[in-house]
Amino acid sequence: MRHVVATLLGLYLALFCFGWYALHFLVQSGISYCIMIIIGVENMHTYCFLFALGYLTVCQITRVYIFDYGQYSADFSGPMMIITQKITSLAYEIHDGMFRKDEELTPSQRGLAVRRMPSLLEYLSYNCNFMGILAGPLCSYKDYITFIEGRSYHMAQSGENGREEIQYGRTEPSPNIAVIQKLLVCGLSLLFHLTISKTLPVEYNIDEHFQATASWPTKVVYLYVSLLAARPKYYFAWTLADAINNAAGFGFRGYDENGAARWDLISNLRIQQIEMSTSFKMFLDNWNIQTALWLKRVCYERASLSPTIQTFILSAIWHGVYPGYYLTFLTGVLMTLAARAMRSNFRHYFVKPPQVKLLYDVVTWIVTQIAISYTVVPFVLLSIKPSFMFYSSWYYCLHIVGILVLLLLPSKKTQRGKNRHEDIRLSRSKKFDEGENSLGQNSFYTTNNVCNQNQEMASRHSS
Repeated sequence: MRHVVATLLGLYLALFCFGWYALHFLVQSGISYCIMIIIGVENMHTYCFLFALGYLTVCQITRVYIFDYGQYSADFSGPMMIITQKITSLAYEIHDGMFRKDEELTPSQRGLAVRRMPSLLEYLSYNCNFMGILAGPLCSYKDYITFIEGRSYHMAQSGENGREEIQYGRTEPSPNIAVIQKLLVCGLSLLFHLTISKTLPVEYNIDEHFQATASWPTKVVYLYVSLLAARPKYYFAWTLADAINNAAGFGFRGYDENGAARWDLISNLRIQQIEMSTSFKMFLDNWNIQTALWLKRVCYERASLSPTIQTFILSAIWHGVYPGYYLTFLTGVLMTLAARAMRSNFRHYFVKPPQVKLLYDVVTWIVTQIAISYTVVPFVLLSIKPSFMFYSSWYYCLHIVGILVLLLLPSKKTQRGKNRHEDIRLSRSKKFDEGENSLGQNSFYTTNNVCNQNQEMASRHSS
């Protein structure tokens, strides 16, 4: 009944907002489900990925180049971006759970793996439920099913010995405080966007008079302030979406060490960490969190060649077909690799004493904020000509610095590479020891998966 209510309300909202364009949601989800059933678990993740992303791209091309180029309109392609994430992530989770062996999976993949094919109703409910159909955010299928079945408040909590202990005796917590706090953030973000951001347009960075008369410090400060003023509209939308899910009871992560309920399971941003970022990675890890996790799970962890480049390209394709998106994400590849090289070569010299560490943090905060602002200007301007006007007015200086850093500084093996090597080595050593018992010996890596795993193990044992 909950699946039926969630699905019908979601489709009603979609029909109310987008008219018959909402049929695209059913077409995309329906064909993807048929692909899952017909192709089988071995290859369905690849076909679902190609179809869902291709269908989204066709719709975006139609919207941009036929209807309203350059306009930020609330059209049907926005919800389709979220549905595309859900279709592809679920396809990979089913592939991991029903085809791949447990020793081949990373801990996160093992925790999110889906062990049975969802019914059509469950699939449509996950893709089109009223809580997330308009603005998301993405959530894992197992977390959503746990919520629908009313088990989300039976959470795992760290005990005194460091192990997870399941708290079954708790009553379902109230989300009211979390919702009120997030609505206050929404109000402040909206007020900031409607007042200050209007007086600080990003387009003024390419104004001819400003470029000809402004000094370099003025250009740098205005670049940072104008992009700072452009962010609250995203803060508003993502925080409101999070609050809507919390108000429906979804988003409960468990209890902290003080026994307080945490409602950040599907939160999409951390504003304080964004504004105080001292590295490119720190900014990306706290901005559009659920999309970053999706990119990591379907691309970065599975790419065998240049995972960083492939991930940024996929992000550009998913965002849309404006040339500015591709300029931003290609620049982002360069900035990410250069920042990684700088951090690995120099950071350890400035960890101690505290005064030096503070100075290092201040300098890296300034550099990071300028680099982020420089990178995302084409994302706001959208078109090729104004984007190149901006970069040429800055003489492509950060592009040149990034290339020099990559050419001159030695590159070090990333933590991902080390972990991947260790996973392969451990999987080989354990392959013959664990055998068929590996399913029953897995640890639980996400709090919402504890009850699911217990029930699955019990049903498997009874079978």
